[in-house]
Amino acid sequence: MTLDTFADLLIEIGTEELPPKALLNLSKAFAEGFLRQLREHGIAHAGIERFATPRRLALLVRETRTHQPDQTTLRRGPAVQAAFKADGLPTPAALGFARSCGVEVDALGREENEKGAWLTFRSLQPGLETAHLVPAMTEAALAELPIPKRMRWGNREEEFVRPVQWVCLMLGAKPIPGAVLGVEAGGFTRGHRFHHPDRISLGSAADYPESLRATGYVEASFERRRDLIQEQANALAVAQGLKARIDPDLLDEVTALVEWPQALLCRFDSRYLEMPPEVLIETMQNHQKYFPVEDAHGVLQALFIAVANVVSRDPEQVRAGNERVIRPRFSDAAFFWSKDLKQPLGAFVERLETVVFQDKLGTLAEKSRRVGRLGRDLAPLLGSDPQQIERCAQLAKCDLVTSMVFEFPGLQGTMGRYYAERSHEDPCISAAMEEQYLPRFAGDALPSSACGTVLAIADRIDTLVGIFGIGLRPTGTRDPYGLRRASIAVLRLLIETPLDLDLRDLLSNAAQGFPDGILSDDAVEAVLAYMLDRLHGYYGDRGIESDTIDAVIQSGVTNPWELDRRISAVAAFRMLPAAAALTAANKRIRNILSKSETAADGIGTLDVTLLTEPAEIRLAARVAELSDLVGPYAEQRDYIGILEALADIRDDVDAFFADVMVMSDDRPIRQNRLRLLGSVAGLFMLVADISRLQ
Repeated sequence: MTLDTFADLLIEIGTEELPPKALLNLSKAFAEGFLRQLREHGIAHAGIERFATPRRLALLVRETRTHQPDQTTLRRGPAVQAAFKADGLPTPAALGFARSCGVEVDALGREENEKGAWLTFRSLQPGLETAHLVPAMTEAALAELPIPKRMRWGNREEEFVRPVQWVCLMLGAKPIPGAVLGVEAGGFTRGHRFHHPDRISLGSAADYPESLRATGYVEASFERRRDLIQEQANALAVAQGLKARIDPDLLDEVTALVEWPQALLCRFDSRYLEMPPEVLIETMQNHQKYFPVEDAHGVLQALFIAVANVVSRDPEQVRAGNERVIRPRFSDAAFFWSKDLKQPLGAFVERLETVVFQDKLGTLAEKSRRVGRLGRDLAPLLGSDPQQIERCAQLAKCDLVTSMVFEFPGLQGTMGRYYAERSHEDPCISAAMEEQYLPRFAGDALPSSACGTVLAIADRIDTLVGIFGIGLRPTGTRDPYGLRRASIAVLRLLIETPLDLDLRDLLSNAAQGFPDGILSDDAVEAVLAYMLDRLHGYYGDRGIESDTIDAVIQSGVTNPWELDRRISAVAAFRMLPAAAALTAANKRIRNILSKSETAADGIGTLDVTLLTEPAEIRLAARVAELSDLVGPYAEQRDYIGILEALADIRDDVDAFFADVMVMSDDRPIRQNRLRLLGSVAGLFMLVADISRLQ
């Protein structure tokens, strides 16, 4: 029995510069992996702190138990019946089991349950010291990190995301001996590459963050460093009466690039403000990792904030260096802008004939023509001019072959809008150039113009049908054409706009735009099934149960707007007192009908002359009454009204099952009762198959 003691545990892996966009995820995965190791080894602790900088991944596990608890193990051997002969002497099986356990047969125990009795052996496995386990636990956690491509360095066989320079392992005040990824561990860390490149000895694991901060010019906490950058940037902007434009993803990336952040306010030539602000922002954010500065109205200013990784003795030199770097970037952008404006957007149409969209599906020009054809059919549904939509489709991809978008791919659509405006295209067409890509992600805005909505739907539908039709369907995590995102976007557009369109008809129309023999025969149905399955994720984010969606999809409806109304109705129905009983009754009805010779949808006319039992007579009358009642609701597509009305049938259904023998020996009576049950199920199928509800 060991005495429980606890100490802080430090694990630091020092490396060459880690990939900035992956740093935060690597840090989180390292912590999660090591927590799994602690659980698997039965080592208690009080919590874990993550640290991540460009040159290190570290964990500080608070109040870690310094010794594994002792483990009692139980081995089960042969059955007692097979372990002893009739005279009571042990058989070879018993002797062999005892020998494998290192004891005599007399030392073995017995275990009995309802299945029989067995020989057993219990042993006490002393727990190991935590320090002894840490190196292997660390390597196991590092091996699980999400690293697409690992690298080797020098003549080593070990692999990691970047070469490992040092390893620090400490439990309390004691360094832990051992090696991780081939590097011997020590009780030291290293500071900033320039300000303090030497070793920093640690008195204890708990000293780690403060020692780096006070001595090493390193803020090891990713979250604290991110807050420092945001505070410094905001303070510099506010001092000018302005505000910093801080993109969360860029903030994380900058945080992953520096260990000791020093923000600087810099300037650029105001003449560049004549270009679209998106161009300048794209250049500053994606190319240079700078934060733009804007006024209270969101108007871009000729300022930006750079974040250095050193405390310079001459900050003006650092500022001048950043201003010098951004100048040629903006000059290039200005050249592309002026070059593209020398001709109208429509002049780029011919170049689309030379750009392949997909080998089997043709060029961007061919895709644009297919989208235009589909868009013309959609236009009247949104009150748009078909010719205007066709013009939209013709111009939609033109900006992809401009100099600006070639250099800044993230500006596709945005530059199309600017170039369309400069070409004096209709405002609806200009807006559609950018809105065709909406929504880009979950929660993103939908197009506000009719042209943009039509283009956004038609373009994605064409891609979905085409890619599915040539067999390049998403598998597992592979989705190179973004079909999952495209499916969700179309569903959102149809549901939230809203648009009363049948998805199967829409897909079939798109399929007709491809040459014969290009698409597989099942393309439309495959895309339809794939898209309807995406509804689980769409509604799951809203807290709606998956079985509610399944119940509605089983109705056979393929109009997303109508599906949405039905899903809302079923979700409301589940809150009614009668919902559970009616769901159970529908399950019973479905089970009976599925095993009978009468179709589950109640095909055949109910013969009232064959109704003999009072309960079935009442149920038949109730069904007829409710059929008349819900008819107007069905015409108005008031699905909540239908289900609320049908909730009143509960008592009649319960009485029917209690008093009536459905599977009568008299075949005509049996079939008539099955038709009656089919008519009950048919009423609910006006909305959904509620037998699917759990």
